[in-house]
Amino acid sequence: MTSRILGMVRDQVLAYYFGAGDAMDAFRIAFRLPSLLRELFAEGAMSAAMVPTFTRAVASGGKSQAWRVGNNVINLMVVITGAFVLAGIIFAGPLVTLYAGDFGKVPGKIELTIRLTRLMFPFLTMVTVAAVLMAMLNAVHRFFIPALSPAMFNVATIVCALLLVPPAPRLGITPIVAIAIGTLLGGAGQVLLQWPALHREGFRYRASLDLRDEGLRQIGRLMGPGIAGLAAVQVNLLVNSWLATGLGTGAVSWLDYAFRLMYMPIGLFGISIATAALPRISRYAALNDGAGVRRSVSSGLRMMLMLNVPATAGLVALAAPIVSLIYERGRFTHGDTLATAGALICYAPGLLGYSAVKLVSPAFYALGTSRAPVLASGASVIINIVLNLVLVRVLGHRGLALGTAIAAISNAAMLLWLLHRRLGGIDGRRLATAFSKIALASLVMAGAAYEAERVLRIPFGGAGLSTQAIRVFGAIGIGLAVLAGSAQALRISEFTESLRLVRTRLKRGPSDR
Repeated sequence: MTSRILGMVRDQVLAYYFGAGDAMDAFRIAFRLPSLLRELFAEGAMSAAMVPTFTRAVASGGKSQAWRVGNNVINLMVVITGAFVLAGIIFAGPLVTLYAGDFGKVPGKIELTIRLTRLMFPFLTMVTVAAVLMAMLNAVHRFFIPALSPAMFNVATIVCALLLVPPAPRLGITPIVAIAIGTLLGGAGQVLLQWPALHREGFRYRASLDLRDEGLRQIGRLMGPGIAGLAAVQVNLLVNSWLATGLGTGAVSWLDYAFRLMYMPIGLFGISIATAALPRISRYAALNDGAGVRRSVSSGLRMMLMLNVPATAGLVALAAPIVSLIYERGRFTHGDTLATAGALICYAPGLLGYSAVKLVSPAFYALGTSRAPVLASGASVIINIVLNLVLVRVLGHRGLALGTAIAAISNAAMLLWLLHRRLGGIDGRRLATAFSKIALASLVMAGAAYEAERVLRIPFGGAGLSTQAIRVFGAIGIGLAVLAGSAQALRISEFTESLRLVRTRLKRGPSDR
């Protein structure tokens, strides 16, 4: 939660200084290229392949064997991503021209994008190593420090923005370059935060690489198809950004601001649930306990529904007030608010698809199979491209968001069907019942929140930050109260379980275990 809140503050700072102008468009595209590879190598296939393999190594040979596997993975990832970084720096010009050629219509925009791309590509290696450390710590049930590590990226960006952007013109620095510097410092911070925790667990780094290591080969076998299996989100975003570059100044930034707002509940709930569930699923899979895998997957999915269905409804109901409260100041105009809110409404339904994929796709790797995620991912990419090419002509940048959301839901639906076949069931009837009840309660909540925000405009109708906050948080509070009442009336057991887990966590405080 700390990391995600800091991520929102980071975006607020960027919106204040750069709005949705040409510099921010250039930064978003420049960061998208290494970010795509980061998601594939680091936060996607890497975690899905390494956690189950590392868990098996701990179970069969103890931590010493697991440390050898982890050491080999770190060194191999440095070699592989280092090659990509070098290629990205050398070929930044052709890459950016191919991907964002329409930026050439604005003087200096494509040149700035190329410069930022070259500067930020080394971030790929740093964040990939950080992801390896995160997977190793999660496999030994250390969750707090790895979950906090992305906060270093946000802190570094915020600090560089506040300290370097205002004096940048006097120092002869292009202001947006300060944000690129913060990106690099943030990548290094993610590694430095986690290293001591791993050292305390007994890990000792060695500059050696044994390509014959069976654990490393197992990770490689899963990662190869896993890159394709978990690539759908990033490939779809890449397609979105490519199409958005031709829609004029601001479209790339509007989509990115909206996507990050939509993705915040996934970061708070979806990734957290998946991260905690994956080692448990991996243990059951290693013991060939199909019933245990089914229970874990079903429980995780129902918890995700309870948290993310209301979040989806709330984002749709309060899109414009939320965007205005968070971003509308400095260079971020009211027009930017409306454009970003429109994209957010269209992105929001995809929240359910993204959350489910975060849990279900890695479950296949824990079961030792990767074909299903590859097939589902490939199909969703095709769906996304077709829908985006059609919808962008009708709805502009909002059509790109809607096409991506539909593709994400399609990806999740295919994975759930394939997992149902693989496990002989995933408590489908119980999941359907829970979804129906949660959806009904969420619709009632969204209606109440929407009307509450409108009513609160009468006594608190100003454009100031305090009055905006009163309206938004007042509407959210009323919506949550209605959700609680509806959940009790409908006897939604997942709501009670969610409250119990939150109360337990607040009493215990943050813990690594």
